[in-house]
Amino acid sequence: MKRLLPILTALATMTTVFAASNLQEIPLKDIDGKATSLKAFDGKVVLLVNVASKCGYTKQYTGLEALYKKYQDKGLVIVGVPSNDFGGQEPGTADEIKEFCSTKYQVTFPLMEKVHVKGSEQHALYTALTGPNAKFPGDVKWNFGKFLIGRNGVVVERFDSGVAPESIEMIAAVEAALAAK
Repeated sequence: MKRLLPILTALATMTTVFAASNLQEIPLKDIDGKATSLKAFDGKVVLLVNVASKCGYTKQYTGLEALYKKYQDKGLVIVGVPSNDFGGQEPGTADEIKEFCSTKYQVTFPLMEKVHVKGSEQHALYTALTGPNAKFPGDVKWNFGKFLIGRNGVVVERFDSGVAPESIEMIAAVEAALAAK
């Protein structure tokens, strides 16, 4: 039994590292169409949010930007991922989305290109985040669903749309993730 414990510990560590590298290596494009991935934020805590411009939760951009400003120097990055999957509430082009976010909400955090977060055309990142082997499996239910990803690239928490960026629950999770090494 004493020999088995180190082997199991090593396997668990390898699984965690493998899952992190897989999540971070999934190709994305930023809002300008440039190839990237979550690896660009390696060593940072990432709050990944599927966003939309014409949703009842769109006002969360204000709270997301405030959260970003408050914690970015401590290692938080918020990544907005536009999606038109819920009620057609993100119909704009990349330029229209950028313009809306920067002028209406003064968003400075990174935005990715518009993707599908559910359905048959679901982006590989969301397949990894919500699939049966994910830490928090299950489809994203609506716009402004959030995944908190630790510095090691592993998902540590998931929040539905109704959890506001300035909520006690969100701030506590972000601060805990920032404090973890």
